[in-house]
Amino acid sequence: MNIRRLEGKVAVITGAGGGLGAECARVLALHGAAIAVADIDMAGAESVAAAIVEQGGQALALCADVSSEEAVAAMVAATVERFGRIDVLYNNAAILNSAQRAADRDICNMDVNAWDRAMAVNLRGAMLCSKHVIPVMLRQGNGSVLFATSGFGAQGDLTLSAYAASKAGVAMLSKSIAAQYGKQGIRSNAIQIGLVENAGHPLPPEIKTILLDNHLTPALGTPRQLADIVVFFASDESSFITGHTLAADGGFSSHTPSMAAMRGFFEKVGSNTL
Repeated sequence: MNIRRLEGKVAVITGAGGGLGAECARVLALHGAAIAVADIDMAGAESVAAAIVEQGGQALALCADVSSEEAVAAMVAATVERFGRIDVLYNNAAILNSAQRAADRDICNMDVNAWDRAMAVNLRGAMLCSKHVIPVMLRQGNGSVLFATSGFGAQGDLTLSAYAASKAGVAMLSKSIAAQYGKQGIRSNAIQIGLVENAGHPLPPEIKTILLDNHLTPALGTPRQLADIVVFFASDESSFITGHTLAADGGFSSHTPSMAAMRGFFEKVGSNTL
């Protein structure tokens, strides 16, 4: 495997000032890509970009509120001015901080402002970034657009209703782009991200145990495992894949909802005969 498989490519990563986005920026840079590190938190973006440059890579820190079309257009223009092209767009930015989590609940208890914030950042932001980056890719004749989605966008749950709806929209947006621009060399794919350790969203130990029990892997995911998937979709190695949503969730979404409880029952009776 070529460790520099993104040599000569330019990637824009939103929400890259921390968490999973920052790890993706670092790993894509290790593979040779020049990175536009975009985040509403400029200090975070500058820190990630500086670390990449210190390791011998190329990076540009950009402050961007992805829900603002003016800010997104400026982000794209600055990237093209600095690097001359854009080969990869990873729509990673999303709002899921503590205040948002507290307000984004079941529908009857939904804070409408939280609903609007989720749609503005998670879905509108992904649309705006795609709207302004794809024309750059079309001029080049190729490009890879990626979207971070979630199991919440594919499976009903007890809370985070706005986040879930926005992520379902993101998955469909990815397919629309694949259909609309595929013949012009643009690929579009989504990554349905499961529970990842150290992703910046701490969970109570009891909840983490429940979720891990429903994974088919011995452990939860790591930021590096997710970043490696982003590298694959950004590289020419995935050139025949488009319009796809990859579940990177340790098998969480692949089985019946009763699996964990049934496994405990079978262990107790010593048989898996129904």
